[in-house]
Amino acid sequence: MPESTAAPAQDHTRIPVKGVRKATAAAMTTSAFTAPHVTEFVTVDMTRSVRLVEELKAEPALHGTRVTMMLLVARALAAAAREYPDINASWDGAANEIVVHHQVNLGIAAATPRGLLVPNIKNAAALSLPVLAKELTTLIDTARAGDLTPDQMSGGTITITNIGVFGVDAGTPILNPGEAAILCLGAVRRTPWEHKGKVALRWTSQLALSFDHRLVDGELGSRVLARVGKTLANPKWELLLS
Repeated sequence: MPESTAAPAQDHTRIPVKGVRKATAAAMTTSAFTAPHVTEFVTVDMTRSVRLVEELKAEPALHGTRVTMMLLVARALAAAAREYPDINASWDGAANEIVVHHQVNLGIAAATPRGLLVPNIKNAAALSLPVLAKELTTLIDTARAGDLTPDQMSGGTITITNIGVFGVDAGTPILNPGEAAILCLGAVRRTPWEHKGKVALRWTSQLALSFDHRLVDGELGSRVLARVGKTLANPKWELLLS
């Protein structure tokens, strides 16, 4: 039987790296090898936050917005950054200075058809919950539609990434270039948890905070992460709706 002269099937596919993916790759490589990353973790009983999300969905002031756990996490991180302003900073290597930003421009890592984008909500810590919900909804919808403006993509000071939407429990996020910290939200799951002296099924999630150890020490990073966790474990209407 004669040997086949057909060309062997190609066993791989090459995808050109360009556009958003190329820019993201360059930025993440620079961040990973420039800023000394430290990541801390905390597991939080989110049961009260889960209940609050369901209650907030019925609030008239929030109709037409995306009310999810991400909204409460955004609110909690913005409040923590306002309470501990040194976390809302960047490193200026040229001037050998730490730049503490007076406005919390909250970056939201968004998976889009074009790749990972990190637009930000300007002055997020000063916004009421209904306004923050509207801004968050608009930002995510605009990112997915590919209609982000240069202003929305620039000037971020601290970021949130949500890997929980993919069913992932935890991760060690890389800093958005020029920022001191990034918070990662893991999946919210029903797990056995000690509550009021008994083991019960509670909604829990793991939060991870990566920070630039040149300008954020372990104490500050720990305080910020603990503050976010405390807020989500026991959210209050006064804090969230103010």
